[in-house]
Amino acid sequence: MVESPLDFTDIDNQMQPSLIIQGRTLVWGMRTYIMGILNVTPDSFSGDGFLQPGKDRVEGGFNLESILQQARKFVEEGADILDIGGESTRPGAQLVSADEEMERVLPVVRAIAAELDVLISIDTYKASVAEAALNLGAHIINDVWSLHADPNLANIAAKHHSPVILMHNRSSWAHAEIKERLGGRYIGIPYNNLIEDVKRELLESVAIARSAGIQDENIILDPGIGFGKSVEQNLELVDRLSEIRQLGFPVLLGPSRKSFIGFTLNLPPNLRLEGTAAALAVGITRGADIVRVHDVAFMARVAHMTDAIVRRNKIVEN
Repeated sequence: MVESPLDFTDIDNQMQPSLIIQGRTLVWGMRTYIMGILNVTPDSFSGDGFLQPGKDRVEGGFNLESILQQARKFVEEGADILDIGGESTRPGAQLVSADEEMERVLPVVRAIAAELDVLISIDTYKASVAEAALNLGAHIINDVWSLHADPNLANIAAKHHSPVILMHNRSSWAHAEIKERLGGRYIGIPYNNLIEDVKRELLESVAIARSAGIQDENIILDPGIGFGKSVEQNLELVDRLSEIRQLGFPVLLGPSRKSFIGFTLNLPPNLRLEGTAAALAVGITRGADIVRVHDVAFMARVAHMTDAIVRRNKIVEN
């Protein structure tokens, strides 16, 4: 039999083979898991935020039912995880207080947890927001500042035995360039060696997690596509993602609609479907375990087809 182009065996031997969350089991290396993005913000770079001007505002400043409809749609289309965020992370975005962030995300977490059988991730770097969301039914903390922004967040994750996604981030507004059509990108952030620097800084965050009592099986790494990297560096990170996975932890990849695709193809966010698909397919061949996406139906198909090629996962539902 012809071997798969990607051999997961050596990598998987270095890490826990699965993660059990509230009775659900994620088996790393078996298939790619889909995380659907739900932005409860007015200023998402992708234009999909549920606080956009002109949209009906009912509960917490937004139409909760419209978010639930999107959540239901994502689950039907194949989302394993729904990632709920209340603060935009695009270059130049306004900071949001913990109180305002909770007003945005907690009604959504509560409603989805009550209705849908799906894992919920809370996209926040604030300990108070994370704990409130976990108490209402969220399962995973997705921290874009990798436990560096709020010193108490690691303790909250350990207390709740919550998996935590640690994302590499060197974002600096001083190095951001904003183009009206293409969005923001970073220029000139210094790296001695891109991959080695990212690996080292991710392991620093792993050390913070461990010191707080977070178990290794509850740690997921994210190389931080789009966060403090140039267009060229983002492309390199996707191509060399296997080197991040060789650190011994499952990896999340989040290239969806991001500006490195826009600047590469000269396209605005709403026309980056094919570019996202290409980045996802390459990332999966390099070992991505979870992909974070806006277009769940399309990217679930991309992931399933790539898994069929790379992981020999050929299950087809009739």
